[in-house]
Amino acid sequence: MATPFPFSAIVGQDEMKRAILIAAIDPSVGGVLVVGDRGTGKSTAVRGLAALLPPMRAVLGCRYGCDPAASQCCEECEAQRASAKTAPKTHLVPVPVVDLPLGATEDRVVGALDLEKALSQGIKAFEPGLLARAHRGFLYIDEVNLLEDHLVDLLIDVAASGENVVEREGLSVRHPARFVLVGSGNPEEGELRPQLLDRFGLSVEVKTPEDLATRIEVVRRRDAFEQDPVGFTEQWKAEGEKVRKRIVAARKRLPEVAIPDAARQRAAQLCMALGTDGLRGDLTLIKAARAYAALEGDGAVNDKHLRQVAGPALRHRLRRNPLDDAGSSVRVERAVAELMGA
Repeated sequence: MATPFPFSAIVGQDEMKRAILIAAIDPSVGGVLVVGDRGTGKSTAVRGLAALLPPMRAVLGCRYGCDPAASQCCEECEAQRASAKTAPKTHLVPVPVVDLPLGATEDRVVGALDLEKALSQGIKAFEPGLLARAHRGFLYIDEVNLLEDHLVDLLIDVAASGENVVEREGLSVRHPARFVLVGSGNPEEGELRPQLLDRFGLSVEVKTPEDLATRIEVVRRRDAFEQDPVGFTEQWKAEGEKVRKRIVAARKRLPEVAIPDAARQRAAQLCMALGTDGLRGDLTLIKAARAYAALEGDGAVNDKHLRQVAGPALRHRLRRNPLDDAGSSVRVERAVAELMGA
């Protein structure tokens, strides 16, 4: 297995790193869409963070990596719970990061009949797909704006329900499929379908660094990593451990972070000022602000947290305004300044 580039060694791209951290602390935020130039560290950040996260406890032998403490598991684990008098055996596994290729077939994504068992043993058995492998981890889609429509429909259904249902070839299988959906793409190559765009909790923009010193530092670190991946990773181990401890502490602190009525009012005012459709923007803004407050070690959400997450939570939910040619990021920044001050 290839050594991932250390998350803590990524130069710049603060908004992207913050959004991925928020999604890792509270997966219910709804995933991250990363829009921007090629070669700006999008997939590097996801893999780096996953390698940084503490291993998760899963039921031993479960094909889906079910959480033994979860109230709902796969059908196999549910049956085992009902028949066994003792708790199931468990083990620690790394947080999965699964790539969904653009050319993937529906069978590969959702799972299908295990042909080997069907032909050799004459039995119908389910072979899990990519959605099963991504359960409790990250599902990464590069060039998500070029994904085929039928796969987009599948992802929308699974992202909404947290469950994958397969009804085909005489099979009837359902299993949990809850993951942090991370997509990346270049808007110049095609727009993302609105239905899927709305399913991403956060949207961040990344750009090629224009500062000379930053570009040099990016190249220097990447070259050092490629020359000696193990040695470079060891150099950043202490910084990575700090980030890991912040994530673990934030997850524990998250349920205790208070959301004052003033913060809810401020979030609603901001969404109304921007004219966002529905209430998903309000909810995502509050959830992201709470996760960011937990990351910062604060006990309650305030304007500081809302200001930091307003852009990622709302910029992809704005209607096009023919009378305002400013970009969505500028419109969010302007609304935040008017409501909360510069």
